[in-house]
Amino acid sequence: MKNLNTPGSIAELQVNDGVTLRYLKAGAGAPLVLLHTIRTQLDYFRAVIPRLAEHYTVYAVDLPGHGHSSIDKTAAYDEPYFREAMIAFIERLDLHDVTLVGESIGGVLAMTVAGALPDRVKAVVASNPYDYDSRYGDGVRRGNLIANAIIGSFGVPVIGAVSAGLENRLFLGMVLKGGLHNPRNLPDDLLAEFDRVGRRSGYRHVERKTFAGWRSWGEARRLYQNIKVPVTLIYGDEDWSRAGERQRNGSEVPGATMTTIPETGHFAFLEHPNAIVDIILRRKVR
Repeated sequence: MKNLNTPGSIAELQVNDGVTLRYLKAGAGAPLVLLHTIRTQLDYFRAVIPRLAEHYTVYAVDLPGHGHSSIDKTAAYDEPYFREAMIAFIERLDLHDVTLVGESIGGVLAMTVAGALPDRVKAVVASNPYDYDSRYGDGVRRGNLIANAIIGSFGVPVIGAVSAGLENRLFLGMVLKGGLHNPRNLPDDLLAEFDRVGRRSGYRHVERKTFAGWRSWGEARRLYQNIKVPVTLIYGDEDWSRAGERQRNGSEVPGATMTTIPETGHFAFLEHPNAIVDIILRRKVR
């Protein structure tokens, strides 16, 4: 199982019946858990892990059905499913004083898991949380006109099945680059790895099911009120979310502080990894 030279040791953990998660562990200190975006994997965080590992024990996880984690074609792959798996991950490893850091759907999970585990989580950093869709794939569709047309067709049973089966590196690159201020911030080898892993048997099914559960990510906002720890909300100034959606989270997430990174799209960990790490470390020393 390749991990693009990301420092650390790779392991697997069975968290529930039928759910085994691949994860990377690096560094020493209090635990920090990294939760990635849809259609990526733990290697998404390779640029931030070395610095974070100087201050934390870092756990970067392949979310269920993503990367090299197990695939269950009977699973819902909605927010509650991902949340339950990550709660089990933290409990099985018996982690305490956890800092949860996530981007996109990972940012949502960081907040909902924190709300469910008040005795284990001490802080949250949620970057560009993906909790605002008003239609199938809404956020992703805001980033690219071609992606809008193709992902929109996923909601049509016949056309969608064909489109999902035809995803290739070119289309995946268009979607990811549509979430960047500067498309050159998507490394070629990382895109190649996402494409290679996306050819796993069952992976297309997981992708479609995750998109099909779009309502669950917006519904998850009601769980933010359960958060009892400090939350740092990070937004790229060119994130797919709209100003009102960001302001809503800023006012509704208890204890939230908000910061914006300039010249940054939805995939902030690819565009400005050092800025993200600086924010995390500043929060640590407060």
